[in-house]
Amino acid sequence: MKKVILIYKKFEMKTLLRFPLLLALIFAIVQHASSNVKLPRIFSSNMVLQQGIDIPVWGWADKGEQVLVEFNGITVRTVCGKSGKWMVKLPVQQYGGPYKLIVTGKNEVVFDNVMVGEVWICSGQSNMQWRVDQSKNAEEEVSEASYPNIRLFSVPRKVAQFPDDDISGGEWVECSPETVKGFSAVGYFFGRDIHNNNQVPVGLIHTSWGGTVAETWISPQSIANDPDFKAPMKELQQMDMEKYQAEKIENLRKRLGDSMPEKAENFINKKAIWSASDFNDERWTLLKTPGYWEEMGYKKIDGIAWYRTKIMLTSEQAAEKITLHLGRIDDSDITYFNGVEVGHTEFYNEERIYTVDPQLIKEGENTIAIRVEDTGGSGGFWGNPSDFYLTTGNEKIKFPDNWKFKFSKVNITSINFDPNDYPTLLFNAMINPLIPYAIKGAIWYQGESNAGRAKQYRRVFPMLIKDWREKWNEGEFPFLFVSLANYMQPVAQPSESTWAELRDAQTSALKLPNTGMAMAIDIGEADDIHPKNKQDVGHRLALNAFKIAYGKNIVNSGPMYQSVSFKNGKAYITFSNKGTGIISKNKYGYINGFSIAGDDRKFVWAKADLLDDGTVVVYADGVDNPVAVRYGWANNPDDLNLYNKEGLPAIPFKTDDWPGITK
Repeated sequence: MKKVILIYKKFEMKTLLRFPLLLALIFAIVQHASSNVKLPRIFSSNMVLQQGIDIPVWGWADKGEQVLVEFNGITVRTVCGKSGKWMVKLPVQQYGGPYKLIVTGKNEVVFDNVMVGEVWICSGQSNMQWRVDQSKNAEEEVSEASYPNIRLFSVPRKVAQFPDDDISGGEWVECSPETVKGFSAVGYFFGRDIHNNNQVPVGLIHTSWGGTVAETWISPQSIANDPDFKAPMKELQQMDMEKYQAEKIENLRKRLGDSMPEKAENFINKKAIWSASDFNDERWTLLKTPGYWEEMGYKKIDGIAWYRTKIMLTSEQAAEKITLHLGRIDDSDITYFNGVEVGHTEFYNEERIYTVDPQLIKEGENTIAIRVEDTGGSGGFWGNPSDFYLTTGNEKIKFPDNWKFKFSKVNITSINFDPNDYPTLLFNAMINPLIPYAIKGAIWYQGESNAGRAKQYRRVFPMLIKDWREKWNEGEFPFLFVSLANYMQPVAQPSESTWAELRDAQTSALKLPNTGMAMAIDIGEADDIHPKNKQDVGHRLALNAFKIAYGKNIVNSGPMYQSVSFKNGKAYITFSNKGTGIISKNKYGYINGFSIAGDDRKFVWAKADLLDDGTVVVYADGVDNPVAVRYGWANNPDDLNLYNKEGLPAIPFKTDDWPGITK
């Protein structure tokens, strides 16, 4: 089309009319440009196509246009339908490559370095989103991640009111230290195990969004008539998006006031002008710091904000070594001292401690400016206020309670839907465009955001699994998921727990065929909802894949509650998935984590003995006639030690069906 524009600039229309051949050429160019065959963005060079099943290849072209698809010596033809869409299915392929995929219509599209192997969807919320370079032994893991036959695809985060036909970006890349850093850690460690054990190419499609609920990942057709979601779905489908966004922008202007981003960039020639000592920030808002900006009235706003403050130093203080202690910043920061960068950190959970170059320090007024970028969820400073100070020599100087504050960028999500505003928003934008790309199965790490509605999750989670299987139309493909890790402070006495109820809801989904669950109950962190040990999570998911997807005769799960009987004041618990035997990981043989109750429904900590046949006998003083037993029933059961000899932890459970505390 650029050629056409240039031609029109050179020639007036009356001149063109004198040259009919030239005019015909222009129209031919325009016609050709409008009829290019096109494929969804999930197709790109370096992709992996699924072995062992027919492979759908689809896209768009002009009505009636003939489309030719060539791959590995096979040619398949079709004619584009009236809707402008076309699809072919390549016959079953075995693993191998690299190949070319060539699609020809009125133009030709060529994809290079294409492999055939195993393709897995990796989805969920922040623990699936958690990056390799944020995980345990990150430096070593990244440096050793040279796997050219593992291919990675990251779906851009986006919401949509209705199902989209295509994603907004992304491309397949070979796994390398550079490309793996920002990729899903759980996805990568899972895929690495599959690749190393099966010796086949592996394609990982990562599509997740931190803090999201399960229902936003379900299709409109499956959830529209659910009694809990019928009303919001009707509202969503009838909404005028232009009006909604205009109102949201106006409300944002009212809320932000002087903190509303300006049209002018805050960088000139790559220099951060908002960091300068002489920059005028008089009209900026004062904001209590540290603290998330959501807690200061700026709720549901993601983007980039600047914080500025002044520090007065005496000549003696200015002569000393100065270090900034900024606590933790969500998500990333670039910190400046008197207009010069002194440090930056990308991760939300790392303490910021930056040493200032002595040449930047001066007697009198000094300026600290911090550019904070929040990619989702809460943004700003977090942690203990006692960690927020400056040191000069041996002297500690507390930062001011209020800093100057202004947004320099508000993400589009702030004027669009939040992914949890309505059901289906992420299915529409981040799952539907991937269908029907051929896959082996899916891995899923989500549930934290639904913990308060665990009872509902017993219905919603199986709905999601069935929904994806129906939409992909590949039968009951393997769907493997992670049970919530232990998190928060352990409790002194047995009590009700939202996270325990959510785990129980997850376990109930195992009733569906070809599902598997990886336990993380023993690898969590009390003070971090994002445990860094993603290697064991990926490995345990892979064990499930080996058993369920690949038919290997292995133990893929820890002991699972099977039955209970009561006799002479004791409960006798039997288990399935015993592997080669059940053990207590305690040198004295004690088993932790059991509680027991009588008819009064008051649970107390119990003693537990392991018999030779794997039965566990549970009892407690003061409970003469027990009627219910629970194991690991807490947000953080902390020190559970019941395993099988294969090293997999027992799954928490309860034998009662008494009402819980969640909806």
